Amino acid sequence: MRIFRLRAVTAVVVPLVFLAACGSGSSDKSSGNPMDSITVGGTATAPTLTLKTKPLTVKATTTKVITEGKGAALTKDNSITFNYIIINGKDGKQIESSFGKSAVSQDLSAASLLPGLGKGLSGQHVGSRLLVAIPPVDAFGAQGSPPTIGPADTIVFLIDVVSATTPLKTATGAAVTPKAGLPTVKVDAKGVPVVTVPKTKPSAKLVVQLLIKGDGPVVKAGQTLTAAYTGLVYGTGKVFDSSYASGNLLNQPVGKGQLVPGFDTGIVGQTVGSRVLLVLPPAEGYGAAGNPQAGIKGTDTIVFVVDILAAT
Repeated sequence: MRIFRLRAVTAVVVPLVFLAACGSGSSDKSSGNPMDSITVGGTATAPTLTLKTKPLTVKATTTKVITEGKGAALTKDNSITFNYIIINGKDGKQIESSFGKSAVSQDLSAASLLPGLGKGLSGQHVGSRLLVAIPPVDAFGAQGSPPTIGPADTIVFLIDVVSATTPLKTATGAAVTPKAGLPTVKVDAKGVPVVTVPKTKPSAKLVVQLLIKGDGPVVKAGQTLTAAYTGLVYGTGKVFDSSYASGNLLNQPVGKGQLVPGFDTGIVGQTVGSRVLLVLPPAEGYGAAGNPQAGIKGTDTIVFVVDILAAT
């Protein structure tokens, strides 16, 4: 199963075991059956899940605490970092795992989050190890996620909650007067940055223009960046990606090649709370290949406005 999607801002695919389908259900945090039929084995860093009884099904999202952490309780305002395994409750087969790779960061209020993950994690504590069983209504709905998740399949997560932060809601700090000739940025009534691209030719070099200077810590390479952003094509002004439209903040390691080059370069060294305008020539964006999925040609300069909301 390919539980990934490609964000236009990224240079690689990012895990999206969290892609929401329509539907909702009530959460039932219980340590009783059927959760007792799940055995957690392996090691702390390479765990395994085994079903004693197959299939495992639940009617409502059900959470079992394996180890309770001593950190803060999670809320929908948090962006969290966690490791996970997913198995199919029908046959116990593993679908995906982040263990041995990189922990995943996710905004708990994101529109893309599986409803069952939001319910299963809410109120749990940082440092916890959890089992979360999610029925179809709180996962991929009646369509399932072929070929590995059928329309009637319960899915089971083992989750280690590594950390949590509460990102800023928007950029906050001192306004900075930009240089002349750059795209201009205004904020509409809903607080969404609106970018107007000039008719002049774009710079052939990367442009990094601070618009608001935040007073938070400096963003370092390797940290997980939580950001709101809008991306558009310089020549047409067409928006190709926006966290404001999708409802999903960016949660990605920065400065490690998982974002397009100019994004990495422009954000590392900035401070949390800042709003940054980035103008990326093709070499700093998607190169000669462009990004056809996003409507970006190999000759296109692209523009980002980025609010740095957290870096952990």
